[in-house]
Amino acid sequence: MTFELNDDQRQIQDLIRRVAREKIAPRAQEIDATGEYPHDMFELLKELGLFTLPFPEQYGGTGSMLSACVTVEELCRVCYNTAYLLVVQWLPFSAILAGGSDEQKARYLPGLASGALRAAFSTTESQSGSDVAGIRTRAKRVDGGYSITGSKIWCTNAAMADFILVAAKTGDQERGQINLFIVEKDTKGFEISPKEDKMGARGVPSSTLYFDDVFVPTDARLGPEEGGWKIVMEAFNKSRPVIGARGVGLAQGALDHALAFINDRKAFGQAISDFQGVRWMLADMATRVECSRLLVYRAAAADAGVSGRDLAMMAAMAKLQSADTAMKVATDAVQLFGAAGISNDSPINRYFRDAKVLQIVEGTSQIQRNIIARQLVQQSRDG
Repeated sequence: MTFELNDDQRQIQDLIRRVAREKIAPRAQEIDATGEYPHDMFELLKELGLFTLPFPEQYGGTGSMLSACVTVEELCRVCYNTAYLLVVQWLPFSAILAGGSDEQKARYLPGLASGALRAAFSTTESQSGSDVAGIRTRAKRVDGGYSITGSKIWCTNAAMADFILVAAKTGDQERGQINLFIVEKDTKGFEISPKEDKMGARGVPSSTLYFDDVFVPTDARLGPEEGGWKIVMEAFNKSRPVIGARGVGLAQGALDHALAFINDRKAFGQAISDFQGVRWMLADMATRVECSRLLVYRAAAADAGVSGRDLAMMAAMAKLQSADTAMKVATDAVQLFGAAGISNDSPINRYFRDAKVLQIVEGTSQIQRNIIARQLVQQSRDG
């Protein structure tokens, strides 16, 4: 398996890096400070045609998850929120592509690809954040479709979405037997709460969802009845290298800011960057970033020849390592900034807060460890 960037991917990297520095970086601090949705950044991504980047050419994409990771990394290097605009669009796209009918694909995917439609993906509930199989929101069979009752929390992009993919229990068992349903924003009985005031990822709103006998037709269900678990897991597994790329971008951006800061400051008659202790910190930070980058690129470049379980473990490793690296590197960068690092006016402050978010969303670091360990134990038993 090779995951060296080819010429096309390097061209994408150069383009996104230039756009990120010239057009996105100047807006990053304001987006975080105000917590307002960055409509201008959405339009910029739309203009660049990035909403379909990792998907097949028939939808205008490159068919390359590695290209997607490179793009997210470069965006996150300057602005976590702008990169997030891509991720929240890609997860619903991936789920519909994996489990949707031809009619569903024809109806929703072109709009998601062009940016004409916005979507969200909702599984998390108050008692089952990482435990997707334990969700309680219920989709009950009625004439012509289903009636959904329950609630969801932390649904990112719900307030901006035209529709939301909602996981609901359809079977009679206590756990599992779930499906994803396409719920249009204006459906009767469906309510979206005001956005949460978040520590990080502040520019893309997260909300609580309420379902009071919300009717959806049968053709709003993705896949066969009680077959949604596989679609959810496949969508998560495919997205984890991209989530990992966010960690790489955050860590690299934090290192960039730390280097710029210490090169401009002196203490005890010499540049801060000349102290051996500081240089060792920088060396460790850079090494962690590069290790994470290699794991993410490896997971992104994995082709159809890699088994589902092996791919899940690779993706979990990439997400775990990159999220924890982002947190560690951002923490060390704040330390290098000293008192300036704890000021809300300092850019390194938001890298620290966004990195903490990344250790929790899309499967916590502890959940990733569970996935990795389960696969290791199974491999040892299989010989």
